Amino acid sequence: VYQEAWRETALDHPNFVINVGDTIQGGDDTTMDAEWKAAEKLIAPYRKYEFFYVPGNHDVWSVASAQAYEKYTGRPLHYGFDYGDAHFTVLDNSRTEFLPAEELAFLKNDLQEHAQQKIKFVFFHRPSWIFRVLLHDPDFPLHKLARQYGIKYVICGHIHEMLRFELDGVTYLSIASSGGHLREPKTYDKGWFFQHTLVTVHGDSVQFAIKELAAPFGKGRVTEPEDWTSGGLKRQGDQ
Repeated sequence: VYQEAWRETALDHPNFVINVGDTIQGGDDTTMDAEWKAAEKLIAPYRKYEFFYVPGNHDVWSVASAQAYEKYTGRPLHYGFDYGDAHFTVLDNSRTEFLPAEELAFLKNDLQEHAQQKIKFVFFHRPSWIFRVLLHDPDFPLHKLARQYGIKYVICGHIHEMLRFELDGVTYLSIASSGGHLREPKTYDKGWFFQHTLVTVHGDSVQFAIKELAAPFGKGRVTEPEDWTSGGLKRQGDQ
């Protein structure tokens, strides 16, 4: 599935690729080097696309695995970068369900240094915001920073389910799988499918095409974030 996701991603000829974590299975310091080398081999045909990794809990679980992550990905555990009018911040909550204070401090400093960028995306693996946003509770540190510095999108993985949440003009996305297992009920309308997503930025305009993989892994359906809710695919008449 992951190979097919890369093949279809390459057909879009992206300027760069970013994931939402969990490149390897991980969990064992004695096998992680072999797993990273296998992942490198799989991705090798697509190395012309710059790849920005996000640390997931399957990538980083110990001090040694954090060092291996940085060695094999060539990325630090948290970092930021500009591309055109957009700024991207990658954070690390691979070893905790929450965003640690040091990650929030890094995010604040990074946003201050790139305040002039028109569009701001924040990526990290575990959607630690999900219950606060589901309850429409804006009183948590990440959301306060989002409002203060104009973060438009917060994008995570981990649960493998496609869901969208909106709070105070900030879009929170849980992205579906590109190879990790699908959980029950494993239905498209509930957000359980394999995909890759093309994001196009023009100035302060952002367009998403969430592309389900083609057969035999899917039906090639294409949606936008607005087609999804906190409960899955919108039903006719949903607002």
